[in-house]
Amino acid sequence: MDPRQGRAFRFVRHTYADGVASLVYAFDDGEALVERVTFPGAPAVPAGREAAFAAALRLLHLVAGVSYYKAGIPPSIVVEGEPLDEESASLADALYLHGLAEFAYRNGLDLRGRIRFPFSAKRPSPAPAIGLPPRSLLPIGGGKDSVVAVEAIKSIGADATATWVGNSPLIAECASRTGLSTLNISRELAPGLFELNRLGAWNGHIPVTAINSAILAVAAILYGYDSIVFANERSASVATLEYEGQQVNHQWSKGFGFEKTLHDYLHSHVAADLDYCSLLRPWSELAVTSAFARLGGDYFTVFSSCNRNFRILGPKPADRWCGQCPKCHFVFLALAPFMAKPRLLSIFGRNLLDDDALAGAFDALLEYKDHKPFECVGEGAEARAAMAALAERPEWREDALVARFRREIRPQLDDADLALEPWLMPGASHLVPERLRGALDALG
Repeated sequence: MDPRQGRAFRFVRHTYADGVASLVYAFDDGEALVERVTFPGAPAVPAGREAAFAAALRLLHLVAGVSYYKAGIPPSIVVEGEPLDEESASLADALYLHGLAEFAYRNGLDLRGRIRFPFSAKRPSPAPAIGLPPRSLLPIGGGKDSVVAVEAIKSIGADATATWVGNSPLIAECASRTGLSTLNISRELAPGLFELNRLGAWNGHIPVTAINSAILAVAAILYGYDSIVFANERSASVATLEYEGQQVNHQWSKGFGFEKTLHDYLHSHVAADLDYCSLLRPWSELAVTSAFARLGGDYFTVFSSCNRNFRILGPKPADRWCGQCPKCHFVFLALAPFMAKPRLLSIFGRNLLDDDALAGAFDALLEYKDHKPFECVGEGAEARAAMAALAERPEWREDALVARFRREIRPQLDDADLALEPWLMPGASHLVPERLRGALDALG
């Protein structure tokens, strides 16, 4: 069937057996789309955690459905089985609307007023504390941010496990370098989704961090962890652009708004003692790259933020850094003020700031005649501050793009807005639990 012609998207059922969660969806009465998430070596659901596990599994079913709903965006959403309460429907409404905002923008769609999760159940009683052990799941993405968070948690001696979803060898190598115990969860998308794409389904960006967060909520209940600690910095909360009155943020599910919503939902609906937070939330991207540069060389040969390394389909670069994507460009620029130039060039294999062909790409990072890219990159203002710092340094100032910035762009900017130091200071907002607050001091 052509999913664009569907009238209803159905959340059919979710089950769990022998370490495998099966999430079933369908368009109208069409073929079932079955996603499977495998939790390795999973125990039986521990006594006393059954209700929390059921609530976390249902949350995962709702959240992971965004991958399939977007194939057809039909006008009706049907949740079969037990009805949702209003707070669960509200969370799903927000996730699908804002998490698919980039998808809608790129496809010329407007999802406002179209996404309405049904609800009729009364608000459940507040979830109780269930005695989760004081240890943390630390999601590893293979890049600088998660490494900085890991080392901060290690510095206070907290019990933690490096975890990731998917089968990336690059992430596995980075996780092993942390010295922590590891947990690799596998996610198998429904094969029928790729067939729907072949038939002309809508396609585009989805809020992957939200899906991984829901997977880790199930894992926390199953294995016994009282906290899920991401490494999303404050820059992630800033929208990529505004389109027809709606904020469009590529990183919406990495932003503080989603973090707070999910944190509160887990406390009220899953387990009162399950925390969800981002350790790096008070800091900018530049502050995180500064902290990463101070770690020394242990991670320099294994980390990568290049998104081409993490494609589900399509070719991957032979090296850790393709040098062509916005992530490569931003990480290079953000590290340059804090790392010796020869070391940085050895990591990337070449000098990205001495290539005239990349002028347009770096202009987008600076938000100069363009909006910032649809990637997990920092704010235009911090990119401009980093470039301004390089323009003052003899080892960088004559490189093609730095010289161009100094000659053409900087004269249009106010010097007061180009200082690097304010970007290195923490903000106030975070949800880090008391048990882990010492790690914030380690970052400072």
